[in-house]
Amino acid sequence: MPVATSARIPERTNVYTFKGKPQTLLGPEVKVGQAAPEFQVLAHDLSTVTLAASRGKTRLISVVPSLDTGICDAQTRRFNQEAATLPNVAILTISMDLPFAQKRWCGAAGVDKVQVLSDHRDASFGLAYGVLVKELRLLARSIFVVDASGTVRYVEYVPELASHPNYDAALAAVRQAAK
Repeated sequence: MPVATSARIPERTNVYTFKGKPQTLLGPEVKVGQAAPEFQVLAHDLSTVTLAASRGKTRLISVVPSLDTGICDAQTRRFNQEAATLPNVAILTISMDLPFAQKRWCGAAGVDKVQVLSDHRDASFGLAYGVLVKELRLLARSIFVVDASGTVRYVEYVPELASHPNYDAALAAVRQAAK
């Protein structure tokens, strides 16, 4: 179901595709050097989680359309595996999946080192970071690294939903930011 928008929400076109078909991203483009936008998402127990909740840590925010797809599964497992090598780093995986489905998926996949969060309720993260796909009401695959002071240090908007992010670049950025 497409997302209804108001005139105040920026729309970005010609930057993202789903199987080659152009999609519209809602929200402003986040850029390196800016203050990371605040957001509210849901944990598995339906409690609210914000960016401020992990203040003082470097954050790697891994954004996936749905955990129940191959690339999203691989992306989340990869960052879960890398988490042990990243001291003082909080890894957040955010999708539009319902919190209950996320909890089920994490249990089945053995994912326990990243915090998997849902933006389903009000798309707060998607709109703040410019990754809400208007036509699909999913989040565009992307990676953000936010340092302990809240400054964005790395941004990758993956241009095709069905493509992997640059894991090596994201991991290098988070290691640099965590120094």
